[in-house]
Amino acid sequence: MPETRTIDTLLAKYSESHLNPTNEVIHFVCVPVIVFTLLGMLWALHPLVALAFTAGAMWYYFKLSKPFALGMLLMAAVMLSILAALPPATVLPLSIAIFVLAWIGQFIGHKIEGKKPSFFDDLRFLLIGPLFVLGFLYRRLHWAY
Repeated sequence: MPETRTIDTLLAKYSESHLNPTNEVIHFVCVPVIVFTLLGMLWALHPLVALAFTAGAMWYYFKLSKPFALGMLLMAAVMLSILAALPPATVLPLSIAIFVLAWIGQFIGHKIEGKKPSFFDDLRFLLIGPLFVLGFLYRRLHWAY
């Protein structure tokens, strides 16, 4: 019997509190927005801080799944490019405002779901959320992860 990969175990556990279709849609919108705004807040501190955070996340993702790491690298590159193109004075206030709104959306989704967010039990799920969203895209495209 093949051994279950860590990524499969983490995604299965994360999925347990993301079964309601409305909550899933909210997550598909809010999770990428939260990633972008988190990178934006780090970018506002200094672009190298955002790059260092991204590198650390990519290291973790690479350990879990090379295909997921590549997808996240592409997503992060697009997000960091957008941040680089924005007027510097707008990055922090815009990121904070949208970050708060996206988290409100997440908690509304979990209220609808009737289950607490996964990261309350394990902080790793803050990094697994984006993979949950990316996994949906990969499955639609029939890409293995």
